[in-house]
Amino acid sequence: MSIVTVQLGQCGNQIGGQLFATITEDIHSKQTGVQKKQNEEYIETVWNRFFTREEKSVPQARAVMVDMEPKVIAQTAEEARKSGCWQYSRKQQFCQKRGSGNNWAHGYCVHGHNAKDAIVTMVQREVEKCDRFDGFLVLMSLAGGTGSGVGAYITQVLRDEYPHSSIMNQVVGPYSMGEVIVQNYNAVLTLAHLYQSSDAVLILQNDQLQKICSQLLNIKKISFKDINKVIAHKLATVFLPAVPFESRGYQATNHLGDLLEHLVPHPEYKLLTVCNIPQLSATTLQYSTYQWPGLVKHLRQMLIANAAMEEGIDWHVKVSSVDPLDRWSSFNKSMASLLIARGKDANSVDITPFQDPRLYASWILPGCGVSAWKQTRMFSQYEKCLTLLSNSQSPVEPLSQVIDKAWQMFAARAYVHQYMKHGLTEEDFLDSFACLEQVVKNYKEL
Repeated sequence: MSIVTVQLGQCGNQIGGQLFATITEDIHSKQTGVQKKQNEEYIETVWNRFFTREEKSVPQARAVMVDMEPKVIAQTAEEARKSGCWQYSRKQQFCQKRGSGNNWAHGYCVHGHNAKDAIVTMVQREVEKCDRFDGFLVLMSLAGGTGSGVGAYITQVLRDEYPHSSIMNQVVGPYSMGEVIVQNYNAVLTLAHLYQSSDAVLILQNDQLQKICSQLLNIKKISFKDINKVIAHKLATVFLPAVPFESRGYQATNHLGDLLEHLVPHPEYKLLTVCNIPQLSATTLQYSTYQWPGLVKHLRQMLIANAAMEEGIDWHVKVSSVDPLDRWSSFNKSMASLLIARGKDANSVDITPFQDPRLYASWILPGCGVSAWKQTRMFSQYEKCLTLLSNSQSPVEPLSQVIDKAWQMFAARAYVHQYMKHGLTEEDFLDSFACLEQVVKNYKEL
């Protein structure tokens, strides 16, 4: 089944370009660890899921590119064309001459409304190319104007146009120290609106991604391209073909709908996070070996200790502690988890540590908290790698900080007039605050 990617704003388009580049690198990888026939089946599935192919032409990404300024779309499309492996369709690119100026209301109320018909036509054209349509992956930022404002508007349009299709938004949270003065307003407005229209919101934080680049990948001068590569790696480990652990044949059944059905068992809990191990620089990878039990142990501790990477995990955090006065009794509780094993002997991974019912909300039935997928083909030169996609309390702290900062500004009505001149009202702000405060409350009570 095929996924249509909608890339919005500078962030969404650059992540999308890197994601498709990562996927094609995986397709052409010489190190697979599997027999020729299985590798060919895997590659055919990947092509069909992410690209359209016509005889004697370069494969085209199943994507719609949207930005209010042409520069980033042009750069991303040119990089794809130069690769010689894939490209974007020129008919599937929408841009104008003027951006949204980091103003969410300008993106949502003005640009989104004006661009709606053109974007819907492009999306429909892409969906009609799919033999079996799986759903939408929407890539965007939380902080800017186009990515967040237009992104929130277009997500609502997708829900209206495709009411029964799966929609997953992958969003990038801004640096806590700030990139844009109104980033917290934009983030609150975006998340509140996405909660009404998206099936799930996968949140990645720039602060955490920066640490991964610095501490794990040993990158000295970190660029947005480096960060986008980390994001693309994480997304690829989730969406590339895999099968349920109980499956014995080769069937690419990790459909987006299956993923969302398991991870979002209740509509009030839609926030997802992803972590994966190992994450190493190419140099370090050459001299490293891993065993599945060790990877499972580290990934479980990352989950309960709410750690974005294996470096500096707090091993004091335990699930077994029930004493409320015990300073280590607080752990990151989950609604659901999806474990994906890729590489040599992936069939042998013991997922029992993730089946512990104490990891999950009390109303989740025993054994239903975790689902597991496997793929014996290697990914990105890693002999073995594990990915954990979870619906847990992990986003609560950064989200609470964003809400608090936005409230402080709103109490003084700082910059509010810039949003109101494009059609937003104070009631819209208050509704968004109320929505997210309820989300935080729900997660805290798991």
